[in-house]
Amino acid sequence: MIPWLGPGDPFPPVERALEEPNGLLAAGGDLSEARLLDAYARGIFPWYSAGQPVLWWSPDPRMVLIPAELRIPRSLRKRLARRDYEVRADSAFEEVIRACAEPRRSQDGTWITEDMAEAYLRLHRSGRAHSVETWIGGTLAGGLYGVELGRMFYGESMFARAPDASKIALAHLVRQLARRDCGMIDCQMKTALLARFGAREVPRREFIRKLAELVKYRRTGRTWTLDDDLFD
Repeated sequence: MIPWLGPGDPFPPVERALEEPNGLLAAGGDLSEARLLDAYARGIFPWYSAGQPVLWWSPDPRMVLIPAELRIPRSLRKRLARRDYEVRADSAFEEVIRACAEPRRSQDGTWITEDMAEAYLRLHRSGRAHSVETWIGGTLAGGLYGVELGRMFYGESMFARAPDASKIALAHLVRQLARRDCGMIDCQMKTALLARFGAREVPRREFIRKLAELVKYRRTGRTWTLDDDLFD
């Protein structure tokens, strides 16, 4: 059994998360900015489908990407060198999250419900959530979004409408986060794509320990910009 969160109820310790399904910790609560930021600071994230209550997760192990450990596949390095694209930050956040919410070919629905989308739009307006977008021929071709808290970045979702578009955005994000002294990117779950970029699994205990250090750092400024020389 997992606890049901009422208004104002604290999260249980992440060590109480279920082994099966891996990381399910609690249900209920809301998607207010305060609740979401508290969750991220504790290594917890929401993930649920339409018709379900809000479900909160903290899996073990946890997939992370250390910016200094970024690996760029050879084929993508060639594409980056062509510079036949433009990469922007925070110029189309709502378009990105709506695109990420579109059902994939192998899926019947989406976990980015309307309530989830609205919650992250509020985080964006308060300067906590950010997008990185790949534009090709003046059209939004791919991108990603996530949440920054201290020296942590929590990747949420990405999409692509053109080959390599989401990978281009990811590569620029990680390089820029390295310059922002980001200590760790939370990738949540293991995927082959993220592993090719250097992401790896770590025990939840190690993730929580490092997270506790990184979230204490205070950021100034709200709107992101990307340096022009990330791949010179």
